[in-house]
Amino acid sequence: MPNFDQQNFQALIKKIEEAKKSGTVDLSTEEDLSIAVMNLISLEEHFFFTGEKTREAKYFDLMGEVREMRKNLLARLIDKHEGETWCITKHLLATTMRLIEVGTKLQTDGKKDEARQTFDQAYKMYALFWALRLKLIDTAGLKKTAESEKPWTLQDIVNKLVDCCDE
Repeated sequence: MPNFDQQNFQALIKKIEEAKKSGTVDLSTEEDLSIAVMNLISLEEHFFFTGEKTREAKYFDLMGEVREMRKNLLARLIDKHEGETWCITKHLLATTMRLIEVGTKLQTDGKKDEARQTFDQAYKMYALFWALRLKLIDTAGLKKTAESEKPWTLQDIVNKLVDCCDE
C-alpha cells in the first residue's frame, strides 16, 4: 500500500462517495451508528477516569455496560474480523472523536489554523474507518504502510494496537 498522501486520500474519498451513491449500504444510518460508537468509546474512558479518581467501583461497572453496548454496535458495522480490523476501526473512531474535541477547543481558543489542521486529521481518520468498513483498502498491508505524515499515520495507529485486540 502506498503512502497515504493527499492524492490517495482524495481517491479514497471519491470511492466512499461512489459507495454512498450505489445504495448498497445505508451509510446515513451507519454514519449515525459510527458517531454513537465514538461517544460510547468516550464514555468508557470517562467512566474509567471517574472510577479511578473517586475510587468507586460503580463507575467500572458502568464502564463494563457501556463497553458491551459499544462492542455490539461496532459489530453491526464491522462484520468480518480480518486480522486486527476490529481494533483498528475502534481506534480510528476513538482518534476521530478526540481530534474533533481537540479541534473544537482550539477553535474556541481562537487558534483557527491549528483547529483546521486538527479537523482535517480527524476527517482523514474517519475516512480511513470508512475505507476499512467498505473494504476499499487492503488491510493486509496496513502494518507495512510507510509513514506519510506525523503524528497520525496508519503505521502510528497500528503500532498502538499491540495487545489491545482481545475483546
